Amino acid sequence: AATLLLSRCLLKMVKGNIVVTEDILSFCCNGLQDSTSPPCARQPGEREEALGAMASPSPARNPTEVQMSQLVLPCHTNHRGELSTGQLLKWIDTAACLSAERHAGCPCVTASMDDIYFEHTISVGQVVNIKAKVNRAFNSSMEVGIQVSYEDLCSGKHCSICKAYATFVAQGPHGSKVRLKPLSPQTEEEKIEHSIAAERRRMRLVHKDTLKDLLTRSPRDTELETRDGSAAVPAGKTRVESVELVLPPHANHQGNTFGGQIMAWMENVATIAASRLCHAHPTLRAIEMFHFRGPSQVGDRLVLKAIVNNAFKNSMEVGVCAEAYGQEMEMSVSRRHINSAFMTFVVLDQEGRPRTLPMLAPEPGDGERRYREASARKKIRLDRKYVVSCKQTEVPLSVPWDQSNKVGPCPRAPRPHPLLPLTCCPPTSQVYLSYNNVFALKMLVAKANWTLAREKEKVRMYTLEEDKFLSFRIEMSVGIGAARAFSLLSDLRRRHEWDSHYASAELVQQVDNDDMIYHVVSQTLSHENKPQDFVILASRRKPCSKGDPYVVAFRSVTLPTHPASTTFTRGETVCSGFCIWPESEESSKVAYYNQATPGYLNYVTSNVAGLSSNFCSTFEACEKFLLKNKEDLIVRLQDF
Repeated sequence: AATLLLSRCLLKMVKGNIVVTEDILSFCCNGLQDSTSPPCARQPGEREEALGAMASPSPARNPTEVQMSQLVLPCHTNHRGELSTGQLLKWIDTAACLSAERHAGCPCVTASMDDIYFEHTISVGQVVNIKAKVNRAFNSSMEVGIQVSYEDLCSGKHCSICKAYATFVAQGPHGSKVRLKPLSPQTEEEKIEHSIAAERRRMRLVHKDTLKDLLTRSPRDTELETRDGSAAVPAGKTRVESVELVLPPHANHQGNTFGGQIMAWMENVATIAASRLCHAHPTLRAIEMFHFRGPSQVGDRLVLKAIVNNAFKNSMEVGVCAEAYGQEMEMSVSRRHINSAFMTFVVLDQEGRPRTLPMLAPEPGDGERRYREASARKKIRLDRKYVVSCKQTEVPLSVPWDQSNKVGPCPRAPRPHPLLPLTCCPPTSQVYLSYNNVFALKMLVAKANWTLAREKEKVRMYTLEEDKFLSFRIEMSVGIGAARAFSLLSDLRRRHEWDSHYASAELVQQVDNDDMIYHVVSQTLSHENKPQDFVILASRRKPCSKGDPYVVAFRSVTLPTHPASTTFTRGETVCSGFCIWPESEESSKVAYYNQATPGYLNYVTSNVAGLSSNFCSTFEACEKFLLKNKEDLIVRLQDF
């Protein structure tokens, strides 16, 4: 009470312009120690300790991490009381942009967004939690990972909504590109995302060629399925066109329209087009990977066009296009293409199950092309979902490799060295199998709980025990450049020269310069007393930036031309390969990783327990092989 009385007196003195002495100020600020004693002097560090005791300790966070929580209000929802996907896209883009700008230290714009799959809807009154952080910075672009979940405040339930990856470009004055500083991952999760970001970037670059290749090999004739005798709806009836004026609230401080705002407008017209086909209220399930072609500014008019491209049994694809023109331009002047996107909608019944949709009759010409492209994109989505999106433990050991994916040389590909085979366009499912192959190995490499099990001279053996797998790593330093070691170790046809377990390896199919399929025969006998054979996909990757290793990843696939035979026992490998780090121009660290399958487990445990030294002797033979062949002319040509 005394403190309160003094505070009121102090306030009156200040209002009356009465000078307040330092002693009185100190007395009022620090409070009374007792009713009669004057204020005691604060000991050094006393206030800091009190504040520290009040604050709850928190682990160090990624400096680029941004967390956003939004309460879903009625103004954010549709007629069903569910959060509008367009509004969610705006929040996602905003959080990701803030994360990118934290790392870049300058304005950033959305360049692209990978596939987004929406697992659940969000109701009014629930909270959307968004976490975004930069996974990796390249030269002038960076990948931002976004995790979205919702929280029910009444029940305390949390549920994942989607996971997305966006690419942002840092912009300097007058729109110039800014060279970004590298990002140093700290935690195991960050190291994994940092490593895999380079492979996702590779997939983005080949995405367009993947679609074109699939369309080239698909039949040209468009076949319409019959569905319950219903008549097909003309695609023209689903066409939508709308215009939006870009105002200051729609843009950043540089006047560029927010990417999330453009996506929200695109989602709006796409929903209208989908509703015109099904005469119901559709739900957005997925957005295809897309790229922004160019910026739009405050004052621009954005013309948004949408049409249903194809209607499958339970889902439909809607294509949306955004074009911009300025106030001074007439409609006859060509518009600037800002973005094109493809959205997948479903219509849910009362039990939340997808309803059967009416058939679609495509328009002649471009409509038929869009119809075929939608079918191709659906196949690509299924390939990606089967091979890339699922967990590693859910992927069968041997994944089918579509032999029909073997294609001819790509006319746009650069001509390689004359002694090397031509580069091919990346086929559809092959791209994702290759991605998954490298992804699995990089995930294994990034694990943090490796334990040194054995060490013999220069060779070190590590193990990693997880719930379902025992993995091992063998590494040593070798006096050979990393690029040459990479060329020698990635050719399985030469492995028998140093690995006594290999009898032979035949190159069955060379997809391109980075992916090959081998039929391998092993010297090791199975429990059936027969030699084992393998069909192995070998995927090579050169470093994306300084500090990255050379990667050679191996995994089993199945080929119709090489089925299991009675002569051999078919073996399988789920994840193995080499990582090679440069140490100097003439030395490198070579590490071999293997996630042991049941048939290989006894051999691994014998070496771990010290009952066998086969691993060490094999790796020593590998070193001799590398040193013997490091001046090989063919290796020089491959490094060219």
